[in-house]
Amino acid sequence: MKENRKTFITERTQDIIQVPGMTHKRNAGLPIFKKSSNNRAIVFVDANNWYHNVKNFFRPSEISINKISKLICDNLKINLIEIRWYASIPDIKDGEKVYYEHMRFLSELRKEGIRIITRKLQRLSNKEILKRKRKNIDSLDLCDNCKPLIEASFLDLMEINRKEKGIDVWIAIDMVRKSIVEKECDVCVLISGDTDFVPAVRLIKKVGKHVISAFVPFGYSNELRNSTEYFIIRKETLLKCFRDYNKGEK
Repeated sequence: MKENRKTFITERTQDIIQVPGMTHKRNAGLPIFKKSSNNRAIVFVDANNWYHNVKNFFRPSEISINKISKLICDNLKINLIEIRWYASIPDIKDGEKVYYEHMRFLSELRKEGIRIITRKLQRLSNKEILKRKRKNIDSLDLCDNCKPLIEASFLDLMEINRKEKGIDVWIAIDMVRKSIVEKECDVCVLISGDTDFVPAVRLIKKVGKHVISAFVPFGYSNELRNSTEYFIIRKETLLKCFRDYNKGEK
């Protein structure tokens, strides 16, 4: 049985905005929220996933995540209140050059007002990962009604067969925390193509909040796209979101 998914309520058809290089589900253009104060959006960026797929087009550090986020939110007429950048950081022992370049890049993002959340890159056992997930959930201080729902969604969130950074779990928990528990946003904009976020997406939508995912064509999970309103960010859009892009230039 297919999941009965809600779609965004849009204004008149002629008001739908088309953005070159960005494709909305079913190629119908970008939906526009009806004017409301309940359109607060937080952008959650899976930086590791973003980096490994954007590099198929350009050097990822050349793309402004600020511009990407504002493009999405401005055209949906939702109020961007925060951008959160989740990344693992390399160990300095693995190479000082890579480490310091990464830290300089994060410093630049902070200057732009982006919230940085980092974890050290490390390999954990399944037992250690389960323990960490449990600790993260316990730290949320959830009510008796919320806690079972979040536990059911997140304790089995991922297949543990790769280097585990804790990033995916942290993003998923923060999406739930910000939208459901603390009620700081009405729309979660997820910049990732990872299927691991599907349980979080379903939980957030179940309580009436919205989730939008956006990503480049490479590495964009079909399961994630089928669970959200989504945008495929194409090469020509990335070109317009370079850090030094000038609209007056050709």
